[in-house]
Amino acid sequence: MTFIDPIYTAGMTPHQRDWFFAEFDQARRDEVVGVLLALFLGTFGIHQFYLRRNGLGVLYLLLFWTGIPAILGFVEAFLMPGRVRRYNAQQAAYIASQILGGATPLYTAAMPGLPCPACGGNFTPGAVFCPHCGAAVAARV
Repeated sequence: MTFIDPIYTAGMTPHQRDWFFAEFDQARRDEVVGVLLALFLGTFGIHQFYLRRNGLGVLYLLLFWTGIPAILGFVEAFLMPGRVRRYNAQQAAYIASQILGGATPLYTAAMPGLPCPACGGNFTPGAVFCPHCGAAVAARV
């Protein structure tokens, strides 16, 4: 099992924590699998489908005959560990917010929001992740 930051499970009961880990175990992706998919099947964009980036996966499929996706797949094999970690963090934030009823300890709706650099949605000052898209944001005060 991958390391899960305790901030996701802060304030959860033991039952909720067990539920979180069961859901996260189903949703998480493995870094090694991502790298291998990018290396061996990157030409067809399978690594993009693995991270649920279906639009890019379809684009790779449409252009596989050009050879460009093969080169990109090789380059992306080196980027996959970071992308998989970011995907897993987004999944953990989403699952935690669903279990806690949409109000995670990372976000307080009563506070004025700042725009998220990834999706443009508002997040509170001091938040670690955007509550809308799950992207990591710099902790601002």
